[in-house]
Amino acid sequence: MRAAMAAAEVGDDVYNEDPTVRALEAKVAELLGQEAAVFVPTGSLGNQLGMRLLVQPGQELLCDALAHVARAELGAAAVFSGITFRTWPHRGGAVDLDEIRRLATPNAGPYLVSTAAIALENTHNFGSGRVLPAAERKAALAIADELGIGKHLDGARLCNAHVASGESLAELAAGFDTMSLCLSKGLGAPVGSVLASSADRIAEARVWRKRYGAGMRQVGILAAAGLYALDHHVERLADDHVRAQRRAEGLGAERPDTTIVILTGPDAAAVAVAAAEQGVLVSALGPQMLRLVTHLDLDDAGVERALAVLAPLIKIA
Repeated sequence: MRAAMAAAEVGDDVYNEDPTVRALEAKVAELLGQEAAVFVPTGSLGNQLGMRLLVQPGQELLCDALAHVARAELGAAAVFSGITFRTWPHRGGAVDLDEIRRLATPNAGPYLVSTAAIALENTHNFGSGRVLPAAERKAALAIADELGIGKHLDGARLCNAHVASGESLAELAAGFDTMSLCLSKGLGAPVGSVLASSADRIAEARVWRKRYGAGMRQVGILAAAGLYALDHHVERLADDHVRAQRRAEGLGAERPDTTIVILTGPDAAAVAVAAAEQGVLVSALGPQMLRLVTHLDLDDAGVERALAVLAPLIKIA
């Protein structure tokens, strides 16, 4: 990957002149079955642009209460786009179809906030990497179409969903208006995400990307890493899934669909600190929530080492 980055042909991406970036954008658009795509530095920015295209200031977006766009992007949708949220209760990443119907108020008039879009997350970060089942996904999209509201897909880990479910990326993205795909995470690129949609929406997204301060110049060196990741690191995600299942088994946790194991205990921060002192890094995502993620730099021996460190700490906690 680093050799590909060093050899990348570059140009000025602000002027849409970087050939490596253009190749990456074209590849992702084709994989997702979309007309166009735009390279962005982070998954959060990809989501923010996707939502900005669908929701006007003062309108609202519906999503899971622990969706990344609602909990882990620091209120950016409200700060930058004037978007408010209403959420359905988090139940492991499952979509509450009845709640979508109950919450949605499109074209609410001059007295209430109008619902403009929904956002679904596949796989679900805080839902133990849950893959959104096809029937559930299609039912939610059908409700959104019935209501006449937009549909954004937070596909940060969509490649994991592809490998775990056997559905193609285009099938997983079908029916959504905007969608993001991360090149870091399990794919192993050092940075970068891509937002895909129609050509008109992506042209508008380029304007907002620059407006948000994310216009990038000779960034083909980063796009090259993304291209390498898509060519070499997608199918191997299955190895990460197996290792996550081994880790869950060893710690008595729920078997994950993909790479994320969620543990609960009385003092997550204390466990994270104690594990770090022994060379094992885990994320404390709340007072009682720990997140463990497998990735391409973690081999079988690393999983066993992590289990040896974590098992007694979890029992103590």
